[in-house]
Amino acid sequence: MNRLRLLFVISAICVLRGIAQPLLAKGDTFIVVIDAGHGGKDPGAKGVKTNEKTINLAVALKLGKMIAAGHDDVQVIYTRKTDKFVELSERANIANRNKADLFISIHTNSLKKKNASVKGGETYTLGLAKTQENLEVAMLENSVILLEENYRQRYEGFDPNSSESYIIFEFMQNKHMEQSVSFASEIQKEFVAARRVNRGVRQAGFLVLKATSMPSVLIELGFISNHEEERYMRSTEGQNRLARAIYNAFSRYKRDYVRKQGGITNTQIIGKAESTLQSQKKEQQNAKEMTKNRPRPETNEKSHGTIVYKVQILTSDKRLPAHSPKLKGYKTNFYQEGKIYKYTYGESSDFKEIQKIQRKISSDFPEAFIIRMKDGKRLK
Repeated sequence: MNRLRLLFVISAICVLRGIAQPLLAKGDTFIVVIDAGHGGKDPGAKGVKTNEKTINLAVALKLGKMIAAGHDDVQVIYTRKTDKFVELSERANIANRNKADLFISIHTNSLKKKNASVKGGETYTLGLAKTQENLEVAMLENSVILLEENYRQRYEGFDPNSSESYIIFEFMQNKHMEQSVSFASEIQKEFVAARRVNRGVRQAGFLVLKATSMPSVLIELGFISNHEEERYMRSTEGQNRLARAIYNAFSRYKRDYVRKQGGITNTQIIGKAESTLQSQKKEQQNAKEMTKNRPRPETNEKSHGTIVYKVQILTSDKRLPAHSPKLKGYKTNFYQEGKIYKYTYGESSDFKEIQKIQRKISSDFPEAFIIRMKDGKRLK
């Protein structure tokens, strides 16, 4: 039996059994990273009977088991499987290192006592918070970095408790936004089906989403500050229903992903794979040619081998033209970390001199901060 006939028979059997799930081509794996928020010395939001970290982990593990059982072609990776502290940047790094196709961060919401009646689930994607409420949620979740050593250096001067720090999200254009919003919408639909209060799909500046390089969402399961919701989320039944809702949303999202990628339900998979391979080879060749002709960013021959100070003014997920209004007329340089372009102004081996430059441009770039560089690379 040739391969296409075999795949057809497998698909037909799945349909007859009522469990049809499109599969990726043989050898391909869909990787999902499940992030249970908080953990260890960081309890997250506190309820009367339990803490956020406990609820997050329980739902994350249940969700992972459901996905592993229902999708043979999916690899589930956890940022934590036990009650341990994981730095915010490392959670995103786990997803990036494993070249994940989807990142799901699970959290539990909380409001002040006067708002204890508020309840329901909401799902966030990366973006500038458009309401004070969304901003407060992001501030609460981002404040975990204060428990990390050298957090100012690691997060480039970001202050989770300062609204001014969140201006950076205004300039970010996430290329995975459409997919992230699509998945978030599916989650909220499932929350409605599970008879949860639907608080909708929202945007806010979450550092953990900012650092991921794939479609990603942050889910707030409910409000631990609401006694009724706390009882629901700490119960086995409630956790199972929440995990099942996210699982159902994941299954639909992956089905659409496979259709767009061309899974084994596509009778032209072999031809498409060969065509894709040829395209990738051409892209690699073009990339090599472009790399040869592209000037190296931030290289300064006169300072080769020495440490210099610069003022970093902004970041962007795409290269900005010299006349970009975001640069406000300043003659800048840039360096890259991953897929992010980081723009700097000024250069000096004298720290006092670079401080003067920072003060000089502070009215145009109030969030600018000083970094150290050597041979075009930033020193941590």
